[in-house]
Amino acid sequence: MVPPSSSMDPSPPPSWFTPKRLLIIFCVINMINYVDRGAIASNGVNGSSETCDDKGICKSGSGIQGEFDLTNFQDGLLSSAFMVGLLVASPIFASLAKSYNPFRLIGVGLSVWTLSVAGCASAFSFWFIAICRMLVGVGEASFISLAAPFIDDNAPVSQKTAWLAMFYMCIPTGIAVGYVYGGYVGGHFHWRYAFWGEALLMLPFAVFGFLVKPLQLKGFSPVESKKALASVETVSSVTDDSKASKLDGRMLVGGDGIIGDKLSKTSKSESIHNILNQLSRFAKDVKVLLVDKVYVVNVFGYIAYNFVIGAYSYWGPKAGYNIYHMKSADMLFGGVTIVCGILGTISGGFILDRMGATISNAFILLSGATFLGAISCFSAFCLRSLYGFIVLFAVGELLVFATQAPVNYVCLHCVRPSLRPLSMAISTVSIHIFGDVPSSPLVGILQDHINNWRDTALILTSILFLAAGIWFIGVFLHAVDKSNDGSQPVSTPRITSRKPLLDGNVDESLCEV
Repeated sequence: MVPPSSSMDPSPPPSWFTPKRLLIIFCVINMINYVDRGAIASNGVNGSSETCDDKGICKSGSGIQGEFDLTNFQDGLLSSAFMVGLLVASPIFASLAKSYNPFRLIGVGLSVWTLSVAGCASAFSFWFIAICRMLVGVGEASFISLAAPFIDDNAPVSQKTAWLAMFYMCIPTGIAVGYVYGGYVGGHFHWRYAFWGEALLMLPFAVFGFLVKPLQLKGFSPVESKKALASVETVSSVTDDSKASKLDGRMLVGGDGIIGDKLSKTSKSESIHNILNQLSRFAKDVKVLLVDKVYVVNVFGYIAYNFVIGAYSYWGPKAGYNIYHMKSADMLFGGVTIVCGILGTISGGFILDRMGATISNAFILLSGATFLGAISCFSAFCLRSLYGFIVLFAVGELLVFATQAPVNYVCLHCVRPSLRPLSMAISTVSIHIFGDVPSSPLVGILQDHINNWRDTALILTSILFLAAGIWFIGVFLHAVDKSNDGSQPVSTPRITSRKPLLDGNVDESLCEV
C-alpha cells in the first residue's frame, strides 16, 4: 500500500475560475480564431488582382491577391491551406488527450496558432504564407476538438445545448467581425497589420493555457494518477525481479547496478509498448465511430452543409460586390452575418433545449432549419433587387446557423465520454477536408469557367438541400444518448472521492500494488 501524502492533495482552484467564466474564455478564443478566417476572406486583406480594361488601362491589384499576383484558384487555396495542419494534428491532439492533460494541449495549440499568424503578417511569397496557413490549422486542431467536451462537462444539464450554442455562435460572429476588421484594417492601413493584431489578441490566451491550473475531462483519468500508477508498477516489477535474483544468489554484489539495468530496460520496453497500445487504441476508437450510423449520418450532413458555408464565407463578399454592385460588401455581409449568426445559433440551442435535448429532436431541427434556410437563400440569389436579396438572405442565414449547436450536440452525445475529443476531431477534419476545403477552390474554378457569380451562387446554394435530406435520414435512426456511458476510466487507480471538474480533478485515491 502506498502511504498517503499531503503533497498529492490538489490545491483549491482560483475562486474566479467558474464554469461561466470558462465558457467566456473559450468563446473569446473561438471568436479570435474565426476572425482570422473572416479577415483573410475580406476584400481589405484578400484584395483583388490587377485588372485591365479594353483600352489597355490597368488597375493595380490590392491585398494578398494583388501583392503576390494570385489566380482565383491560388487565392482559394489560401483559405483551405490550414486544413493540411488541421487534418494531421486533430487526431493526434485527440489521442494525446488520453495521456496528457487536455488543458495543456490547448495551450500548446494556441501558441502554435499565434506564431503562425505572426508568420502570415511577415510573409514574403505565396508559398510562405501558404505554409503559415497550414500551421494555423495545427494550432486550431487542439482547441476545436477539446473545448466542446469541456463546455459540455461544465454546462448545467438543462442548458447544455444553449451553452454549446453560445460557443458555436462565435463561428459566424467571428467570421463576420473578420470581414469588417479585415476590410477596415486592410483599407486604411495594410493587410499585414490585420494578422499582427490577431496574433497579439491570442497571445494572452496561449500563455493562460500554460499558467492556469489544468482541468480534467469526464471519462479520462487524471494524468498524474496514470504516471504514479505506472511508476509504482515499474518499481514493483523491478523489486520482484531483484528479490528473485537475490534468491538465486546473484544480488550479493552489484545489486544497485542490476536494478538500474532493469529499470532502464523496463522503461524502454514500456515506452515501445505504450506507443503500440496508443496506436491500437486509436484504431479501435476510429472504428467505433465509423460503424456508428448516427455519427456517420450526422457528419455526412455536416460535410454538405459546411461545403456551402465555407464557400459563402470566402466568396460571399466578392459575389455580393459583383452581383449587386455593393459599395461596402465586406461591411454588409459582415453585418448581416453577425446579426443572423448570433440570433440563429443561440436560437437553435434554446429551441433544442425546449424541445427536449435528444438526438432525434436534434435531427428534426437540423433537417427542418436547413431545408427552410436553403429555400430562402436560393430565392435571395434569384432576385434582382438588392434590398430583397438582403431580407431573404438574412432569413436564410438565420435558419442555417440554427444548426450549429444541434449538430455538435449529436457529435458529443452519440459517443462515450472518452471518445468525445476524437469524435469532435474526426468530425472537424471531415467537414473541412470534404467540405469547405475543396469548396473554395472548386467555386473559384466554377466561376472562372462560367464567369457568372449569380449562377455560381445558385449552384452552390442547392447543395444545402442535400444536407437537409441527409440529416432527415437521422430522424429515423435508433439513437441512444451515450454521454454518461463509461464515464468511469478503465484500468486506473481506485477513486475514493471525485470533485466537480472546476473544483480540482486530481485523483485523491491511493494505488494498491
